[in-house]
Amino acid sequence: MHDDLHVLGRAVKQAQYRQHRAMDSALAAVGTTLAQWDALRAIDRSPGASARELAAATFQSEQAFGTLVGRLAAQGLVERRPGHGRRIRHHLTPEGERTLAAGHGVAGEGPPGCCAPRGPGAGGPLMVVLRRLNAQE
Repeated sequence: MHDDLHVLGRAVKQAQYRQHRAMDSALAAVGTTLAQWDALRAIDRSPGASARELAAATFQSEQAFGTLVGRLAAQGLVERRPGHGRRIRHHLTPEGERTLAAGHGVAGEGPPGCCAPRGPGAGGPLMVVLRRLNAQE
């Protein structure tokens, strides 16, 4: 069973890597990267969230997210506002909303080579296994 989990983990990682490369290429056409678009999605889902919260939502360190959001702010895609204490709240600008929407358009088209089948139940048994593994945290 232990070896099976390693094989499964590697297969999931390979699929993720392929999908990320395909998405990065597709998102370049709308002027963004997967990391940037993921940050925009996180901010859109949680407007006013702190860098710590957004870093966790995007699976990044706080330092890496801070660097990324600094670039997004310099590009006029994100606005940082003072919050309670030292907390900085993050919001999308209208340009950030346009970039996010353009990214959704690209993601919805499903770039060629972008891994798995889509639709209801597409994850099937794999999704059951992944949810079980992630519940063990």
